[in-house]
Amino acid sequence: MSSTGQGPSGDGAPAATEDPKAPQGSEAAQDPQVPQDPRAAAAAREKARARAEAIAYREQNRKDRAKARTLTNMVWALLACFVVVAFLMVVTWRPKQEKINEVPYSAQLEDAKKVAPWVRGPAPMPAGWTATSVEFRTPEQSPITWHLGIVTNEKKYVGLEQSNVTGPKYQSEELGKTTDDGTSSVEGVTWQRKVLLDRKNENALVLVGSGVTTIVVGNAGYPALEAFASVLR
Repeated sequence: MSSTGQGPSGDGAPAATEDPKAPQGSEAAQDPQVPQDPRAAAAAREKARARAEAIAYREQNRKDRAKARTLTNMVWALLACFVVVAFLMVVTWRPKQEKINEVPYSAQLEDAKKVAPWVRGPAPMPAGWTATSVEFRTPEQSPITWHLGIVTNEKKYVGLEQSNVTGPKYQSEELGKTTDDGTSSVEGVTWQRKVLLDRKNENALVLVGSGVTTIVVGNAGYPALEAFASVLR
């Protein structure tokens, strides 16, 4: 064995030794002191930014679609509730018929005639008509007044007002402002037609004679007023 320092190859060349301080392989490429291409670095940063924006866009789009689906579901749910409620209303709704409180008037009419023979009432009451109010007033001093309120079969109002006063004051108190509207002939008797200016769609028939004023008033129209006047006895 030679002690001359020959390498193991036996050719006499000294063996190569590695410098531990010299950069090795990829470490040399990653050394920050090694210059890099600026364009490549910029392209890498732009690519990273575009990737981040794409991820953020997809995430926001996902949230928006989820929100839209939630809103759509809510709208459909509300619509379904409305449909159910409307169906129940249609099925269970029943028109409320206005209750008419009928009052007896025949006995009071007979009592009134004993005090004031000029008092009149329907005999008979037209079919389907209902008396709803009655009043006979006999104060110590005149005037005496008689009132009968009626609802027709068409749910219109007809009222009978009588008094032993023949002046215009009584008519004004009962009717307010009026204007003449011709005449009506009822059972051969002429009644004065009136249009009530203070009450919408109301008319009156007025008869003055023998110390008595008789008024038939209401919103049922002249034919109904005339029909009622014809049955007063």
